[in-house]
Amino acid sequence: MKSLLPPRFLLCATVLLAGSFAMAPAHADSGTEPLADILNAPDSAGLGFVTRMEASPYRDGGVRYDLLPLYLYEGERLFLHANRAGVKLFNEGGRNDGQRLDLFVEQRLEGFPVNNPPASLAGMAARDSGLDLGLSYQYRQPWGTLKAEYVRDIGKTYKGGEARLGYSYDWRSGPWTLRPNLTVSFRDAKLNNYYYGVLPAEATATRPAYAPGWGISTSVGLYGSYDMSQRWRLLAGVSATVLGNSAKDSPIVQKRVLPAVYVGAVYDFGGHKREWAEKDSPTYFKLMYGKAAEPSCHLAKIITARCFSTASSNATYISGIQVGKPFIQNLNGWPLDFVGYVGLTNHDDRGLQTNGVQLDVFMKAIYSGFPWSHRVKTRLGLGVGLSAAQRVPYTEVSSQAGKTTSRLLNYLDPTIDVSLGDLFGSRALKETYIGFGVSHRSGIFGASRLLGNVNGGSNYLYTYIETAL
Repeated sequence: MKSLLPPRFLLCATVLLAGSFAMAPAHADSGTEPLADILNAPDSAGLGFVTRMEASPYRDGGVRYDLLPLYLYEGERLFLHANRAGVKLFNEGGRNDGQRLDLFVEQRLEGFPVNNPPASLAGMAARDSGLDLGLSYQYRQPWGTLKAEYVRDIGKTYKGGEARLGYSYDWRSGPWTLRPNLTVSFRDAKLNNYYYGVLPAEATATRPAYAPGWGISTSVGLYGSYDMSQRWRLLAGVSATVLGNSAKDSPIVQKRVLPAVYVGAVYDFGGHKREWAEKDSPTYFKLMYGKAAEPSCHLAKIITARCFSTASSNATYISGIQVGKPFIQNLNGWPLDFVGYVGLTNHDDRGLQTNGVQLDVFMKAIYSGFPWSHRVKTRLGLGVGLSAAQRVPYTEVSSQAGKTTSRLLNYLDPTIDVSLGDLFGSRALKETYIGFGVSHRSGIFGASRLLGNVNGGSNYLYTYIETAL
């Protein structure tokens, strides 16, 4: 039977259903995972960010600034990295002794600047980020880790491939971890021609047509982390990339070493008892239905109770289900839980465009320590994660008015609810809640290449019922 979902959506869904973390530069070492193994415990999750500052490979491109959100999960078989997710086909031994084989999908963080492109690229067609399918093999020993990878474009962006060979060594002392890393990348002609070539139709008097063909790029880096506590970790790194001569000879490319600096932080939800694996750990089931908010009714106004207006024209609707499992219950004895959710939402765009579905994966903090909660339990929640849409929802297409859109965006889920059992005096409904929430997709103000450099998004006001079984 033919799939009802397009292949690109299925690939995004695969990304969202995997787990772990790595920070990846946008050049030759984009697949070497220089900050892998950040999470302490198996079956743990984390959230964080990395701010990346790097010299643009393009002439007169200056310095690029990019916010890389970190949505992390490390499972026995599945993993999620900053821009990579996949399946562990084989994983033997520990961090310092053993072998591992992964099959993964990865978003390539290369391409022309979306905002303020330099004069050297004026009049050229955009070079976009690609979606790759790859195979990675690691050989881990006390003296270091050797890695070999091959990736191939499956998003029909550059239609080429790349092979990578890398070496890294982990040095640990107390809260400190340092990882020097060396990567050599063999880029085929289609890959190099797409990102560094000039088509005949794009040639000018000062920018001749050019096809660099295949080439070798080399990157060296030093990456580190510092454990501020059992859960909070600071991240930092520096790297330098040298493009191959064939790429450097392009009229649009800078002929020099390309440095980069990375600074960030991550919160690790693992490290304590894995609550979700306990037999008495509840499973949350949530049904929701909502309507698009007015464009002027943005998230800040909604969560501060200054606006609850829904769209009066071209209204669209959502309905969906979310399933959650606790990662941490009663953190440090406080009435604060962290719950991991997976949700599937249907968009009813009322004939304005073809309907589509949306996959959301997020971690949610839920607070229930209000003074009146012993009478009527009240919960305040905030979920943060990723959202992959089968097609960009109509409300985002219309609000962007021809600007950049993306199927993959950041996801926020602020909610408030009360116990139905407490309201009606029913012990059977004690852990059943009725509430109000906002389904929010955004590109973090256009600051993230991972999210398509989108400056905008959508808000849906919804009501829901959730029960714990």
